[in-house]
Amino acid sequence: MNLMSLSNEDFNEVEALFTDFHAGYAAFFQNRTRSVAKPATDYLQGQLFTQQEQNLSQYCREVPHSEYEAIHHFISVSPWDDAQLIQQLQQDVCHLLGDAVDGALILDESGIAKQGKMSVGVLRQYCGRLGKVDNCQVGVYLAYANSHHASWVDYRMYLPEAWIVDTQRLKTCGVPDDIGFQTKAQLGLQMIRALKAAGLPFGWVSIDSHYGEQPWLLEALSHEGSCYMADIPADTRIFVHCPQTQVPHPKPGRGRPPTKERVVDGTEKPIEVRAFAQTLKESDWTRLSIRETERGWLIADFAACRVWHSVDNLPKACVWLVLRRPVGENGHIRYGFSNAPADTPLHRLAAMQCRRYWVERALEDAKGEAGLSKYQIRGWRGWHHPKPTVL
Repeated sequence: MNLMSLSNEDFNEVEALFTDFHAGYAAFFQNRTRSVAKPATDYLQGQLFTQQEQNLSQYCREVPHSEYEAIHHFISVSPWDDAQLIQQLQQDVCHLLGDAVDGALILDESGIAKQGKMSVGVLRQYCGRLGKVDNCQVGVYLAYANSHHASWVDYRMYLPEAWIVDTQRLKTCGVPDDIGFQTKAQLGLQMIRALKAAGLPFGWVSIDSHYGEQPWLLEALSHEGSCYMADIPADTRIFVHCPQTQVPHPKPGRGRPPTKERVVDGTEKPIEVRAFAQTLKESDWTRLSIRETERGWLIADFAACRVWHSVDNLPKACVWLVLRRPVGENGHIRYGFSNAPADTPLHRLAAMQCRRYWVERALEDAKGEAGLSKYQIRGWRGWHHPKPTVL
């Protein structure tokens, strides 16, 4: 709609919608002595109004009658509980987007470049946004998406081990005493379990290759009854056919008898998935339309085969290997594992593998439009408090 055609009634309607939306969450912006709903409103309006530099100073210039100190206190110091707000948001997402068949939990991480040493969790580590190792903070995020819409539903800060052993820095940044070291995958599984326990319906969990290359995580999801679609690196090894295994017979005079199971000599050896892709014939690929984009339908070639995941050179689990090949390009083939039922059709597997687009889009929008990568707060609360307003 052309802005010149908007009437006063249109602006009044938008203002009423914004007020009603904020009122649904205002009760959570409360501590023991007072409400911080007003600076919460100002902060959210600042995110909506500001088209240039996303920071608190700019928000105050854009939002009438706002105060820098009040907004800064709301974000960095005020003890309102973001966890309770997130629980309400999860219920709202369940009501609006919940789908037990087509809904997906999507696990991802995102790094934000930071200078210095005192911003909570900052360290030289891999930053996906920069595509290299640099000084940054890393968060682990969980999104929920159906085929058309997506929303973040939870998040965790990743604290490297160097931070966990530095008690002075933890204290300075206000990190709670009960926070210990957890890997990104452990943080992700913790969030998935919490959403499942809360009753959020979903058809599968989607995870990228950092998580997909960790067999314990895939095994945990399967054991707990969650279907997954996991991106995997091209050098992941598989057995095309399940080999025979056994504990080798002891040999006299050769020390302790063997106790570990091994693949029987002379049977099939594991191969990398990129080597397996080279064995496929053109007839093994099926061209499918994935989703609508601004430039028309996104189309790719897909193939899927039942294989055995090789872990420590042993067949760990029979899974789907799903391969996606770009059309008309020399792009790389993408690979994924899924524990979906053996009778799952290819178009369903393809849709599951491509659902990650929504969380990647949500992260980019949050950084670009809502200033997720521009906040200037160092402490634990300051990292957590802006997130619900972005969600």
